[in-house]
Order: sequence, then C-alpha cells, then structure tokens
Amino acid sequence: MKYLIEVFWSDEDSGYIALVPDLPGCSAWGATPEEATREIQDAMTAWLEACQQSGESIPKPAAKARYVA
Repeated sequence: MKYLIEVFWSDEDSGYIALVPDLPGCSAWGATPEEATREIQDAMTAWLEACQQSGESIPKPAAKARYVA
C-alpha cells in the first residue's frame, strides 16, 4: 500500500519532520527532507508490523496530497 508522507521543517526540532497521516503517531526526523523521507520508511515498516502483531487491522491509505504554500 502507498501512504501519503508529509515532510515539513520544524523550528522546535531544528530539522525536518516526516509523518504519515493515515498511521497515527508514525513520524520521523531528518536533517534534510531526503533523510526524513528515508527515516519514515523504517518507521512505517515498524508501525505496520506492530499493528499486525497486535491483531489490529491495517488502515487503508486515505489521505490525499494537497497544495500548501
């Protein structure tokens, strides 16, 4: 399944945050947008594995990309 990944700069964290809106609490940090995107891949894998192991259903991708200026 393909999930939307949002990446944004965080002054508070002094880096980029990547999150997956369809997977609550699934986020990662990186010094660059590319690093945050790589890190979120590992976080998504761990999130989905934990979901399967606990017997919970895996959410279907629902979030849609939107333009933000």
